[in-house]
Amino acid sequence: MNKAGFSGKPQNSSNDSGDDIPVAVRDTPNARPKIWLQPQMVLIGGVVGFILLALISGFLFFITAPKKTANSQPLPATSAPTIPAASNNSNDTVLGHFPYSEAPESELVSISANRGIRMRKAAAQKFEEMVATARRAGVIVVPISGFRSVKDQEQLFFAVGAQRNQTPAERAALSAPPGHSEHHTGYAVDIGDGSVPATNLQTNFDHTKAYQWMQANAARFGFEMSFPKDNVQGVSYEPWHWRFVGDRNSLEMFYKARNLKPAKIP
Repeated sequence: MNKAGFSGKPQNSSNDSGDDIPVAVRDTPNARPKIWLQPQMVLIGGVVGFILLALISGFLFFITAPKKTANSQPLPATSAPTIPAASNNSNDTVLGHFPYSEAPESELVSISANRGIRMRKAAAQKFEEMVATARRAGVIVVPISGFRSVKDQEQLFFAVGAQRNQTPAERAALSAPPGHSEHHTGYAVDIGDGSVPATNLQTNFDHTKAYQWMQANAARFGFEMSFPKDNVQGVSYEPWHWRFVGDRNSLEMFYKARNLKPAKIP
Protein backbone atom coordinates (compact mmCIF):
# COMPACT_ATOMS: atom_id res chain seq x y z
CA MET A 1 0.00 0.00 0.00
CA ASN A 2 1.40 3.35 -0.93
CA LYS A 3 1.10 6.58 1.06
CA ALA A 4 -1.72 7.86 -1.10
CA GLY A 5 -4.22 5.59 0.68
CA PHE A 6 -7.02 3.73 -1.07
CA SER A 7 -7.29 6.06 -4.05
CA GLY A 8 -4.01 4.94 -5.54
CA LYS A 9 -3.17 8.55 -6.40
CA PRO A 10 -0.41 10.66 -4.93
CA GLN A 11 -1.75 12.71 -1.95
CA ASN A 12 -0.43 15.98 -3.22
CA SER A 13 -1.59 15.61 -6.83
CA SER A 14 -3.09 18.89 -8.09
CA ASN A 15 -5.45 17.15 -10.58
CA ASP A 16 -7.72 15.46 -7.98
CA SER A 17 -10.68 17.62 -7.04
CA GLY A 18 -11.00 15.67 -3.74
CA ASP A 19 -7.60 16.86 -2.50
CA ASP A 20 -9.28 19.64 -0.53
CA ILE A 21 -11.09 17.04 1.66
CA PRO A 22 -8.95 15.70 4.55
CA VAL A 23 -7.96 12.05 4.32
CA ALA A 24 -9.68 11.12 7.56
CA VAL A 25 -12.99 12.40 6.26
CA ARG A 26 -12.63 11.04 2.70
CA ASP A 27 -11.73 7.58 3.84
CA THR A 28 -14.38 7.29 6.63
CA PRO A 29 -17.78 6.09 5.27
CA ASN A 30 -19.75 7.26 8.40
CA ALA A 31 -18.48 10.82 8.04
CA ARG A 32 -19.94 11.38 4.54
CA PRO A 33 -23.59 12.13 5.66
CA LYS A 34 -22.31 15.27 7.34
CA ILE A 35 -21.57 16.63 3.90
CA TRP A 36 -25.16 16.27 2.46
CA LEU A 37 -27.18 16.66 5.76
CA GLN A 38 -25.67 19.95 6.79
CA PRO A 39 -27.49 22.12 4.15
CA GLN A 40 -30.79 20.37 4.97
CA MET A 41 -30.40 21.18 8.63
CA VAL A 42 -29.75 24.81 7.80
CA LEU A 43 -32.86 24.88 5.62
CA ILE A 44 -35.02 23.28 8.34
CA GLY A 45 -33.66 25.65 10.96
CA GLY A 46 -34.45 28.64 8.74
CA VAL A 47 -38.04 27.49 8.20
CA VAL A 48 -38.56 26.91 11.94
CA GLY A 49 -37.08 30.30 12.75
CA PHE A 50 -39.32 32.01 10.20
CA ILE A 51 -42.41 30.35 11.70
CA LEU A 52 -41.41 31.34 15.21
CA LEU A 53 -40.78 34.93 14.10
CA ALA A 54 -44.19 35.10 12.42
CA LEU A 55 -45.91 33.75 15.54
CA ILE A 56 -44.12 36.22 17.81
CA SER A 57 -44.92 39.15 15.48
CA GLY A 58 -48.58 38.18 15.36
CA PHE A 59 -48.77 37.93 19.13
CA LEU A 60 -47.15 41.32 19.61
CA PHE A 61 -49.54 42.91 17.09
CA PHE A 62 -52.53 41.32 18.88
CA ILE A 63 -51.59 42.71 22.30
CA THR A 64 -50.57 46.16 21.06
CA ALA A 65 -53.18 46.84 18.34
CA PRO A 66 -55.79 49.50 19.36
CA LYS A 67 -59.13 48.06 20.31
CA LYS A 68 -62.00 48.88 17.99
CA THR A 69 -64.99 50.60 19.55
CA ALA A 70 -68.41 51.47 18.21
CA ASN A 71 -67.11 54.93 17.35
CA SER A 72 -64.10 53.61 15.48
CA GLN A 73 -66.00 51.17 13.28
CA PRO A 74 -66.48 52.45 9.73
CA LEU A 75 -70.04 52.88 8.53
CA PRO A 76 -71.27 50.33 5.99
CA ALA A 77 -71.28 51.60 2.45
CA THR A 78 -75.08 51.68 2.39
CA SER A 79 -75.54 53.32 5.81
CA ALA A 80 -76.36 57.02 6.14
CA PRO A 81 -75.02 59.10 9.07
CA THR A 82 -77.36 59.24 12.03
CA ILE A 83 -78.88 62.72 12.48
CA PRO A 84 -80.24 63.55 15.96
CA ALA A 85 -83.94 64.26 16.01
CA ALA A 86 -84.86 67.90 16.40
CA SER A 87 -85.91 68.77 19.92
CA ASN A 88 -89.33 70.21 20.44
CA ASN A 89 -88.89 72.74 23.23
CA SER A 90 -90.61 75.96 24.20
CA ASN A 91 -87.73 78.09 22.95
CA ASP A 92 -89.24 78.14 19.44
CA THR A 93 -89.89 81.86 19.49
CA VAL A 94 -91.50 84.07 16.86
CA LEU A 95 -89.95 87.53 16.73
CA GLY A 96 -88.81 87.22 20.34
CA HIS A 97 -92.07 85.83 21.73
CA PHE A 98 -92.47 82.38 23.25
CA PRO A 99 -95.33 80.04 22.29
CA TYR A 100 -98.25 79.65 24.69
CA SER A 101 -101.46 77.63 24.53
CA GLU A 102 -104.84 78.93 25.63
CA ALA A 103 -105.95 78.39 29.19
CA PRO A 104 -108.85 75.92 29.47
CA GLU A 105 -112.25 77.59 29.92
CA SER A 106 -112.79 75.62 33.12
CA GLU A 107 -109.82 77.39 34.70
CA LEU A 108 -110.94 80.95 33.90
CA VAL A 109 -112.92 83.19 36.24
CA SER A 110 -113.97 86.85 36.06
CA ILE A 111 -112.31 89.54 38.14
CA SER A 112 -114.77 91.31 40.41
CA ALA A 113 -113.34 94.75 39.60
CA ASN A 114 -114.19 94.21 35.91
CA ARG A 115 -116.50 91.32 35.05
CA GLY A 116 -115.34 91.35 31.41
CA ILE A 117 -111.76 90.47 32.38
CA ARG A 118 -110.89 86.86 33.16
CA MET A 119 -107.85 85.16 34.64
CA ARG A 120 -106.98 81.71 35.92
CA LYS A 121 -108.46 80.99 39.33
CA ALA A 122 -105.19 81.09 41.27
CA ALA A 123 -104.03 84.26 39.52
CA ALA A 124 -107.42 85.97 39.87
CA GLN A 125 -107.56 85.28 43.60
CA LYS A 126 -104.10 86.72 44.23
CA PHE A 127 -104.78 89.69 41.94
CA GLU A 128 -107.90 90.66 43.89
CA GLU A 129 -106.00 90.35 47.18
CA MET A 130 -103.31 92.62 45.74
CA VAL A 131 -105.80 95.23 44.50
CA ALA A 132 -107.55 95.27 47.89
CA THR A 133 -104.25 95.70 49.74
CA ALA A 134 -103.23 98.57 47.42
CA ARG A 135 -106.62 100.24 47.93
CA ARG A 136 -106.11 100.26 51.69
CA ALA A 137 -102.84 102.07 51.04
CA GLY A 138 -104.65 104.71 48.96
CA VAL A 139 -103.51 103.30 45.58
CA ILE A 140 -106.00 102.38 42.85
CA VAL A 141 -104.74 99.47 40.74
CA VAL A 142 -107.21 98.63 37.96
CA PRO A 143 -107.17 95.74 35.44
CA ILE A 144 -107.27 96.68 31.74
CA SER A 145 -106.85 93.31 30.00
CA GLY A 146 -106.55 89.70 31.11
CA PHE A 147 -107.07 86.46 29.19
CA ARG A 148 -107.07 86.76 25.38
CA SER A 149 -107.77 83.95 22.93
CA VAL A 150 -105.62 83.27 19.88
CA LYS A 151 -108.44 84.68 17.74
CA ASP A 152 -108.45 87.91 19.76
CA GLN A 153 -104.69 88.14 19.35
CA GLU A 154 -104.92 87.73 15.58
CA GLN A 155 -107.12 90.82 15.40
CA LEU A 156 -104.81 92.75 17.69
CA PHE A 157 -101.66 91.76 15.80
CA PHE A 158 -102.64 91.77 12.12
CA ALA A 159 -105.53 94.25 11.91
CA VAL A 160 -104.01 96.89 14.17
CA GLY A 161 -100.60 96.36 12.54
CA ALA A 162 -102.13 97.01 9.10
CA GLN A 163 -103.90 100.15 10.35
CA ARG A 164 -100.60 101.51 11.67
CA ASN A 165 -98.64 100.40 8.58
CA GLN A 166 -96.32 98.24 10.71
CA THR A 167 -94.24 95.30 9.52
CA PRO A 168 -94.54 92.06 11.57
CA ALA A 169 -91.19 92.81 13.23
CA GLU A 170 -92.32 96.32 14.16
CA ARG A 171 -95.67 95.05 15.41
CA ALA A 172 -94.01 92.29 17.45
CA ALA A 173 -92.14 94.91 19.44
CA LEU A 174 -95.51 96.12 20.71
CA SER A 175 -97.77 93.07 20.56
CA ALA A 176 -97.13 89.32 20.51
CA PRO A 177 -97.97 87.27 17.40
CA PRO A 178 -101.01 84.97 17.73
CA GLY A 179 -100.19 81.88 19.73
CA HIS A 180 -97.28 83.66 21.43
CA SER A 181 -98.98 86.04 23.87
CA GLU A 182 -98.73 85.63 27.63
CA HIS A 183 -102.39 86.67 27.74
CA HIS A 184 -103.29 83.25 26.26
CA THR A 185 -102.21 81.61 29.51
CA GLY A 186 -104.70 83.36 31.77
CA TYR A 187 -101.84 84.41 34.04
CA ALA A 188 -101.07 87.83 32.49
CA VAL A 189 -102.81 91.11 33.20
CA ASP A 190 -102.42 94.70 31.98
CA ILE A 191 -102.97 97.23 34.76
CA GLY A 192 -103.44 100.98 35.09
CA ASP A 193 -103.72 103.65 37.74
CA GLY A 194 -107.36 104.52 38.37
CA SER A 195 -106.33 108.06 39.36
CA VAL A 196 -104.57 108.84 36.06
CA PRO A 197 -106.21 106.80 33.25
CA ALA A 198 -104.37 108.86 30.62
CA THR A 199 -101.27 106.78 31.41
CA ASN A 200 -103.00 103.50 30.55
CA LEU A 201 -100.80 101.36 28.26
CA GLN A 202 -98.23 104.16 28.09
CA THR A 203 -94.62 104.03 29.20
CA ASN A 204 -95.20 107.01 31.52
CA PHE A 205 -97.35 104.68 33.61
CA ASP A 206 -94.10 104.07 35.49
CA HIS A 207 -94.52 107.56 37.06
CA THR A 208 -97.81 106.65 38.75
CA LYS A 209 -98.48 105.60 42.32
CA ALA A 210 -99.93 102.32 41.07
CA TYR A 211 -96.69 101.38 39.30
CA GLN A 212 -94.52 102.38 42.23
CA TRP A 213 -96.70 100.39 44.61
CA MET A 214 -96.53 97.35 42.31
CA GLN A 215 -92.76 97.55 42.13
CA ALA A 216 -92.57 97.47 45.91
CA ASN A 217 -95.30 94.92 46.65
CA ALA A 218 -96.27 92.78 43.65
CA ALA A 219 -93.85 89.95 44.46
CA ARG A 220 -95.68 89.34 47.75
CA PHE A 221 -98.70 88.28 45.70
CA GLY A 222 -96.78 86.29 43.08
CA PHE A 223 -96.73 88.92 40.29
CA GLU A 224 -93.81 90.29 38.28
CA MET A 225 -93.38 92.65 35.31
CA SER A 226 -92.96 90.67 32.07
CA PHE A 227 -91.13 93.17 29.88
CA PRO A 228 -88.83 95.53 31.80
CA LYS A 229 -86.41 97.83 30.04
CA ASP A 230 -83.79 96.04 27.90
CA ASN A 231 -85.44 92.65 28.42
CA VAL A 232 -83.77 89.60 26.83
CA GLN A 233 -86.68 88.99 24.44
CA GLY A 234 -86.27 92.38 22.78
CA VAL A 235 -89.90 93.35 23.45
CA SER A 236 -90.64 97.03 24.03
CA TYR A 237 -90.76 98.24 27.61
CA GLU A 238 -94.25 97.57 29.04
CA PRO A 239 -94.49 98.74 32.66
CA TRP A 240 -98.24 97.93 32.63
CA HIS A 241 -97.87 94.22 31.71
CA TRP A 242 -97.59 91.88 34.69
CA ARG A 243 -97.83 88.11 35.02
CA PHE A 244 -98.58 85.70 37.83
CA VAL A 245 -95.76 83.26 38.76
CA GLY A 246 -97.06 82.34 42.21
CA ASP A 247 -97.65 78.61 41.75
CA ARG A 248 -95.80 75.70 40.19
CA ASN A 249 -97.75 75.63 36.93
CA SER A 250 -97.31 79.34 36.20
CA LEU A 251 -93.65 79.32 37.21
CA GLU A 252 -92.80 76.43 34.88
CA MET A 253 -94.86 77.92 32.06
CA PHE A 254 -92.85 81.13 32.01
CA TYR A 255 -89.41 79.92 33.04
CA LYS A 256 -88.95 76.33 31.91
CA ALA A 257 -86.31 75.69 29.17
CA ARG A 258 -85.35 79.36 28.82
CA ASN A 259 -81.91 79.07 30.43
CA LEU A 260 -82.51 82.11 32.63
CA LYS A 261 -80.25 82.52 35.64
CA PRO A 262 -81.27 83.47 39.19
CA ALA A 263 -81.29 87.21 39.77
CA LYS A 264 -78.54 88.66 41.93
CA ILE A 265 -79.79 90.01 45.25
CA PRO A 266 -78.63 93.64 45.69
